[in-house]
Amino acid sequence: MPMDKRNLEICLSPLLYEPECHKESIVVIIDILRATSAICTAFAHGAQSIIPVAGIEEAREYKSQGYLVAAERDGFVLDFADFGNSPFNFTRERVKGKTIVYSTTNGTGIIKQAGSAGVIVIGSFLNISSLTGWLIEQEREVVLFCAGWKNRFNLEDTICAGAIASRLMSSSLYSTICDSTLAALDLWSIARTDLPGYIEKSAHRSRLREKGLDDCIEFCLTEDYTEIIPVIKDGVLVNNIL
Repeated sequence: MPMDKRNLEICLSPLLYEPECHKESIVVIIDILRATSAICTAFAHGAQSIIPVAGIEEAREYKSQGYLVAAERDGFVLDFADFGNSPFNFTRERVKGKTIVYSTTNGTGIIKQAGSAGVIVIGSFLNISSLTGWLIEQEREVVLFCAGWKNRFNLEDTICAGAIASRLMSSSLYSTICDSTLAALDLWSIARTDLPGYIEKSAHRSRLREKGLDDCIEFCLTEDYTEIIPVIKDGVLVNNIL
């Protein structure tokens, strides 16, 4: 067992993220309902790259330049966008070989917020095994950055972070003195026996149901749909880790 273990932290809300503390870290972006699940799905279906943008006007400008745009706010597709952020929108027929501009309520904003990190990758249940395996091979500290909901804590991202943290801690290569990590590990230990049932408690699960946008929940909780680990290179998401 190595003398010096790698530090593992979980950030439960964008308001808690401290960019100056993570300039050498790997930051894993987690927004499973639905941004990071959709990103993983897009690359699994052959997307060439994804340009994450935080603002609506920036996304609109890309659309005027002829880009394929996926953009939503509060779950609803923006009027100028080609489609929203359900992973089911990112079909192979629609995205294979394409560059997609992507703007969401929570997820794409924190990608920008984490921009000064050493490495930024996308995490979800859909790529959890390949992601954790790759992280274990690295010799860097890891921050699991939960998108939450409009700067608030949420259950689903925290539980996914707990699932990732559980695998990393089991490797004996990581240590943590981060209460957020310990809380996420505890939540995962409770939720793991019936993940869909536990997610029923989530406020965002209720929001999606009320809007008729909850058809992809079960899919977003599926482990290992893909081995792809999307990574930011020069501000653009690409698939070049695996």
